[in-house]
Amino acid sequence: MSAPSNAPKKRVNVRRPDVMELVSAEVAKHFHSSIVEKLRDRGGKATVGDTTLLLAEQFGFCYGVERAIDLAYASRRVFPDNRIFIIGEIIHNPDVNRHLREMGIVSLPWKKMDASYDQLTGDDVVIVPAFGAPTHFIDRVKQHGCYVVDTTCGDVMKVWRRVRDYAKNGVTSIIHGKSGHEETRATASRALGEAGDGHYLCVLTLADTDYVCDYIRNGGDREAFLKRFEKAHSAGFDPDKHLEKVGVANQTTMLKSETEEIQRRIRKAVEERDGNADKVQIFDTICGATQERQDALLGMLRDPMDLLLVVGGYNSSNTTHLVEMAEPNVPTFFIRGASCLKSLGEIVHYDLHKGKETTSNYAKLVSRDHPVTVGITAGASCPNNLIEETIYKIFELRGIDHDTLDAV
Repeated sequence: MSAPSNAPKKRVNVRRPDVMELVSAEVAKHFHSSIVEKLRDRGGKATVGDTTLLLAEQFGFCYGVERAIDLAYASRRVFPDNRIFIIGEIIHNPDVNRHLREMGIVSLPWKKMDASYDQLTGDDVVIVPAFGAPTHFIDRVKQHGCYVVDTTCGDVMKVWRRVRDYAKNGVTSIIHGKSGHEETRATASRALGEAGDGHYLCVLTLADTDYVCDYIRNGGDREAFLKRFEKAHSAGFDPDKHLEKVGVANQTTMLKSETEEIQRRIRKAVEERDGNADKVQIFDTICGATQERQDALLGMLRDPMDLLLVVGGYNSSNTTHLVEMAEPNVPTFFIRGASCLKSLGEIVHYDLHKGKETTSNYAKLVSRDHPVTVGITAGASCPNNLIEETIYKIFELRGIDHDTLDAV
């Protein structure tokens, strides 16, 4: 077991020009796609014979994800011989995380610290992922004097500043997000404030919100409240005291329309209780890239499609919300990549309602003589190479080879 260092190292800036030039080439080789860029240039539409493919106007890697991946790759360049760790995963995409493992970057547990954190030394490098990490994880790493490469997204840090301000002013943070998600856990730790005496409550659904709103208006059964939100609130949280002044924040990748509705309902509940909204604070903290991808999908859904493929990691929050938006409008399949398209009409996909991967038959793809329009979008953590592979596979299954598609 390594004794904690008395001289914690500062965070490291690995974005050196000489390093980033090599990193850019390496990342491009792994994740970029010329065919996707060509499709973008021609308005996101390609038709060959009876097969039409539509690509969303905004999809795939956002700036924050690109930055996080660049910094992870740069860490290995700057520290070629050091042990490098990452708290959890850099982003929610198995293909990207596989590349980092192949570079010798080891994942540390993110749900709960274990003995592996005690084995860290002052020569080790620890990467903080794009979601951020809870403050006590960061504190433990710094105690060992590790080099820290922080890839936390700027939009996430904006939320942190907001909830810290809430805590400073005695305002309880109501966080719209998944209480067990890495980002929400990191945000919740900041909602405790510098003194550690702040409070938070996580709500996921409109039903959760309505329950909280009813308590704000009328009070209720304190023990039943705490049981319902078990593991979704700060230690010592008391709904009879800590719902007096509230401020709304959110996991940055949530569904924008749902976050706005949650804000509206909480504001209305406070107004009905107090006669004014003086004790509620609301700020828009949905990340710009998440909003752009959701807006692009809404625009895409105005066009007729036979089916929509949403490409990305099954544990990606922003990708999941794209699926939720699309399902009521068009047959929608949430896939990891091209390998999920097993044959004409056979699609392996993640079923959000069953919470597991399943296989469906989709007859419209089967007949090559039947015109078909396929839409594709992807979450902010999906690289273009996976989208390219999916595009090629769709046309291949429809009897169109790579050369023909490239020519078009």
